[in-house]
Amino acid sequence: MRYVNALAATVVSVLLMVVLTVGGGPVPALGHVLDPAGGVWNWGRDAATAGSQTVRLHGMRAPATVSFDSAGVPTVRARSDRDLYLAEGYLHATFRLTQLDQYRRVAEGRLSELAGPSTLESDRFELQIGLLRTAQALWADTQKDSPEAQALIAYSEGVNDRLAELRRSGDWPGVFTLTGLYPRDWTPVDSLAIQNLLSQQLTLTSAPLNYAWLVDALGKERTMQWFPVLPVNDQRPYDVGPYRNLGVSPLPAERNANAAVPGGGGEACTVAPASLDTASGFGPAERAILTQFQRLPQTQTHTFSASNSWVANGPAVAGGRSMLAGDPHLQLSLPSYWYQLALSAPETEVTGASLVGLPGVVIGHNARIAWSMTDVQNQSTLFYREQTSPDRPGQYCWQGKWRHVQTLHYTIPVRGGADVPLTVDLTVHGPMVKAMEQTVAISWMGDYPAHLMRAILAVNKAGNYQQFREALSDWHSPTLNFTYADDQGNIAIMAAGYFPIIKAGEPWLPLSGTGGSDIVGTIPYAAAPQVYNPPSHVAASANQRPVGPDYPYYIGTSLNAFDNGYRADQIYAYLESHPSMTADDFRTLQMDVTDNLATRIVPRLTKALADTPLDGAQRAALDQLRSWDSRMTATSPGASIWWTFWSNYLSVVFQPWWDATHVRVDVDPQVLSVSAGLPSLDEDLEAWTLRDPDNPAFSPPGRPHGDAATAMRAAFAKTVSDLRKKLGDDPSTWQWSRLHTREIPSLLGAAALGYGPKPSEGDRWTVNAAEGDMNSSWGPSWRMVIDWTGTKTATATAVYPGGQSDNPTSPWYRNFIADWWNGRQRPMPPTGDTSTRWTLTPAS
Repeated sequence: MRYVNALAATVVSVLLMVVLTVGGGPVPALGHVLDPAGGVWNWGRDAATAGSQTVRLHGMRAPATVSFDSAGVPTVRARSDRDLYLAEGYLHATFRLTQLDQYRRVAEGRLSELAGPSTLESDRFELQIGLLRTAQALWADTQKDSPEAQALIAYSEGVNDRLAELRRSGDWPGVFTLTGLYPRDWTPVDSLAIQNLLSQQLTLTSAPLNYAWLVDALGKERTMQWFPVLPVNDQRPYDVGPYRNLGVSPLPAERNANAAVPGGGGEACTVAPASLDTASGFGPAERAILTQFQRLPQTQTHTFSASNSWVANGPAVAGGRSMLAGDPHLQLSLPSYWYQLALSAPETEVTGASLVGLPGVVIGHNARIAWSMTDVQNQSTLFYREQTSPDRPGQYCWQGKWRHVQTLHYTIPVRGGADVPLTVDLTVHGPMVKAMEQTVAISWMGDYPAHLMRAILAVNKAGNYQQFREALSDWHSPTLNFTYADDQGNIAIMAAGYFPIIKAGEPWLPLSGTGGSDIVGTIPYAAAPQVYNPPSHVAASANQRPVGPDYPYYIGTSLNAFDNGYRADQIYAYLESHPSMTADDFRTLQMDVTDNLATRIVPRLTKALADTPLDGAQRAALDQLRSWDSRMTATSPGASIWWTFWSNYLSVVFQPWWDATHVRVDVDPQVLSVSAGLPSLDEDLEAWTLRDPDNPAFSPPGRPHGDAATAMRAAFAKTVSDLRKKLGDDPSTWQWSRLHTREIPSLLGAAALGYGPKPSEGDRWTVNAAEGDMNSSWGPSWRMVIDWTGTKTATATAVYPGGQSDNPTSPWYRNFIADWWNGRQRPMPPTGDTSTRWTLTPAS
């Protein structure tokens, strides 16, 4: 046995040495990890503990300084914008290199090179949708002596200066040491690809395919009744009109970077009459695309409606000037999307949240103006059914002629496996998916090159509303509501971006690709949703539909992820009932967890139950609701009862219809299931309960005649039964925190590197929102309040759920989370200890 053990030990040792030296399959060669001069021994090193130092950078033209406060927030002072953005690139690469590399890999379809076969679907999709192609086209179109080009070049040089340092020292972040894959040099195209990834996350949806799926099951009449273009409930837009119809603005000369060049056309083709304007039904190509969407991480397509921002001025604020609050909601992660900093140069003085991968400040304030943003939620994705023929492979019919498909070829490197070839076919409408001789092309506004960096840098320097508005005329995708306040007391909200307009047809359904429903342009910038210095002295955007029902342009439907309006209603109710508000009032509102829908529905529920025989647990649960203040606090039993009731109410009313008409949700359960949180169904049920309690929807096929009160009683009985099974027999112990948690996951997916789950307050409709399921990882990614009321110098505070470093061993990895969780904010720019000071000097 002694010899057997010795032999086994020898074999294991040899195998271990092989793995450490050369790796095996997806397992990297790990011998260098144990190098005493580097490897794991250096993973604990972090710039956060480096102290004051002089750093020599090849790209710097003149000395600059970086002063860090004790939490890691830097203030950069440089003698030129060029050196300012170079320093910003250096800081991003110093503190967020793992994140930078991850974002670039996702955007450019090279994630599998690092992660292996599990991310092939993501790489295929991104190469198909073409973020990299769009970035390359935009960079080719950018004047290289323009401010945006110079900022992108300087930023890239700063990143590359940091990469050069790491190549000399070998002190790479752990993920690179573990995998043996190290970042290549950064380019402006990489920054633009990350810019496009953000646009994809906020605007790319499968809504028309979901409509086609519902029409196929429910029929078009019922689908359009339950998922109408305009919402059926009352909502509060920030732009109340009057509106102007200014025609159509043509798209810019830069064509869709992911569409085929039409060419001169070939032989004539006959357009099928039924496909002149639009097409209906749901076929294998649509299903294939929805399957692709379903397999992607939620962060790569737009699913949730999110973000709050509001402004007030005049008598609505103490001091009479203006105030602004903003909290954009995104997928939370460690590290965060945001890196906080202040930038100072002779032509630029700005502070706020920068986006990792891009120069400048995306949300914040300068010496004269402040701004934040929310997602408009308009329709930015269209789907075209191309007319093809088995007799003409590789061709499609457009504008009466057969056209050749443009074919692109890619090779995806896969860790631990063979390279995977990919062919991408393009039509004039965009990248196409083919299944069983049916072809659908994706046309997305993010595929049109957009000079967002030009807009961001101009906003950073803007000194008044006219300059701010002019700067955002270059903003095309994602379409965002920009909230504005300035030192003169002016406030505004305006939508910037592309709102596509088609020739004919119903854009919420898949369209014919033969030419009759092509995009002809966009809503003119001057006609887009906007409000400036409203008479009420307050304005708010919380992803509600930004305009009223008489707006002359189509911008999307109730299924397009416009919010139900409940957060906006709560914000307006607070702003209009609090005169002479202070910054503390704004911060209080940001943490508000009142469920505005509950304030309307719970009284109807208690009325429906008034004469109903109830058992002891049901009576106790009803008592909890009657004494509840509609706030989704962690200790509230009423919150648990309300949320479970509303979910059951939706199910009682709609699930029988889904079952009777065979609405299969497996193709896209995040969107199509009754329990997915479809805004349209919430709006329907709210409106019917309050104004149409005998709506035919309460009487599904094969069921007795019903009404709202009957459905509410059934849902309440099920609620009490469900909660007794989950939480015990005593309703007074059914605290919301026992059902609802929040977490901040690690960007790398390792549970130990994240935060939570922890019991949490709020829900998807509270101002302090927690979108998603009962363990929410979506919510306010950055909270900010800007106050111009005291003096003409802004008093600003902000916080985000994370830290400045992506190194898990750093004291700056998650040091802001406690403040964010508890509603505390920090001065912006930092005013505390800045004893750590880096001097960035030109390398000799």
